[in-house]
Amino acid sequence: MAVILHIETSTDVCSIALSENGIVRFSKLCPEGPSHAVKLPLFIEETLNFAHKNGLKPQAVAVSAGPGSYTGLRIGVSSAKGLCFGWNAKLLAIDTLKLIAQGALKQLTKSDALICPMIDARRMEVYSAVYDAQLNIVQSIEAKIIDENAFADLLDQRTIFFCGNGAAKCQNIITHANARFLTDIQPLAENMPALAEKAFANQEFQDVAYFEPFYLKEFITTVPKSKF
Repeated sequence: MAVILHIETSTDVCSIALSENGIVRFSKLCPEGPSHAVKLPLFIEETLNFAHKNGLKPQAVAVSAGPGSYTGLRIGVSSAKGLCFGWNAKLLAIDTLKLIAQGALKQLTKSDALICPMIDARRMEVYSAVYDAQLNIVQSIEAKIIDENAFADLLDQRTIFFCGNGAAKCQNIITHANARFLTDIQPLAENMPALAEKAFANQEFQDVAYFEPFYLKEFITTVPKSKF
């Protein structure tokens, strides 16, 4: 068991939490993003003030590692690294899709159902994976173009609960009888402790100097159109 600071900036939602022995002691979030560059430093300051007043010194920083927003992930990971350097703390990387699945567990209505977290990408593409109710991987992380046959092989066998900010745009396309859609499931720092505590206990620490977020796809820049 440990005191762990959790940072999540992979989507438009910016959130932070402080946990002690797996229990959330403090948390903050802003759902109206992306505003991570502005909000996260303020959230960190508030969290550190709370930790100081309560005699809590983080032994590790857990950060959402992707996939997700390129800019958001960079902000979260760079902040986490800075804190780890300053405190001589351990760095933990939390899979963003598994974090979404963790948040969906409480809404499962079937013990044998599967969970498919989705992060919105361009057009009809999502970053997705499939987990069982114990968060064991059933289908690995991929960038997937959604059509009417998406996940058909799994849906023919079991109920799948789709969630995350990429699920809404798929609801009118994936119409299989075994498809269920959960709303308002976001990757949140307050849902990290269970995953982070397990990683800490297993000593799954990242190299603070060399760790990079998992972008899944290369970041592509475009040349802005001339205004003249």
